[in-house]
Amino acid sequence: MPSLRAHVFRVPAGSPDDVTGVEALFAGLVDASDVVAVLGKTEGNGCVNDFTRGYATRSFERLFDEQDVEGVSIVMSGGTEGALSPHWTIFTRKQVEEPGEGALAIGVARTPALPPEQLGRREQVRMVAAAVKAAIRDAGIEDAADVHFVQIKCPLLTSERIADAESAGKTTATRDTLKSMALSRGASALGVAVALGEVDIDAIDDTDICSRFDLYSRCASASSGVELLDHEVIVLGMSAKWSGPLTIDHAVMRDAIDTGSVRAAWDRLPAEGRLAAVLAKAEPDPSGHVGGRRHTMLNDSDLAGTRHARAFVGGVLAGVFGMTDLYVSGGAEHQGPPGGGPVAIIVEKGDLK
Repeated sequence: MPSLRAHVFRVPAGSPDDVTGVEALFAGLVDASDVVAVLGKTEGNGCVNDFTRGYATRSFERLFDEQDVEGVSIVMSGGTEGALSPHWTIFTRKQVEEPGEGALAIGVARTPALPPEQLGRREQVRMVAAAVKAAIRDAGIEDAADVHFVQIKCPLLTSERIADAESAGKTTATRDTLKSMALSRGASALGVAVALGEVDIDAIDDTDICSRFDLYSRCASASSGVELLDHEVIVLGMSAKWSGPLTIDHAVMRDAIDTGSVRAAWDRLPAEGRLAAVLAKAEPDPSGHVGGRRHTMLNDSDLAGTRHARAFVGGVLAGVFGMTDLYVSGGAEHQGPPGGGPVAIIVEKGDLK
């Protein structure tokens, strides 16, 4: 019986609009019509006014328009602090005339536009949960336990969006645009938790979002941005309906220096495997401590704590894996335990580590 097969390519980026490396893939190894998702790390500040994400997104939209390709999920995460290297991760899938044997599976979905008054509230949780379930079906994954990473790109509030809601007699969860990024990430992550059966929707109240951090998903990664009004959902896992050399596992870091959990997950993957991608979440521990020692990430008036966390966790993981083109996204509200977060490792069997 035919099966689906995935491929993953990491491509360096010289700037937020540099798609020349991807164009080279299309001229050789990759058929553009096989691309299902793009994850990008751009060198902006990762905050409300990080327009490198929209710049990069538009550059890819233009590239796919030129290739007559529609429907690709494009998720850009801003912030490459420290030595994190700007890059693109290209995910492809195609049908092959080989039986499924159990391999990396990729599914995607997209929600309707989110009304601004629903951001950071249960309505957003429900909307994301429905889309995650659709993406799991799209991937052909039959057991939620086989899901290892769920990437959400979610919207944020701007002054204009808040004004639109208020002019219609609505109220928003916050009038602080920076805080809206956290609320959106948190609600999106809880949507993943609901979809995977980790948290019951009836256990979540509006006031729990970004306050009850005992509620979380072990697989969620959410990144908020000004460049969209809806949600992009990408599910990565394992499915017997897929074939090929790629396999995935994940760890949940207890804190920002928990390399033991990451190494254990890597050890579960084929010893001869070549690293195809590492995807991670990071946040400044809300307790104000890491490993029992005080940190100052939350007290810096010059740099947002998410920027510190990306640089710190990026450095920790670069030391583990020996590479800096890592997808490390900041802000891990309800994405793993407080101060920690999920780390997904994709390996291509056949080469030496």
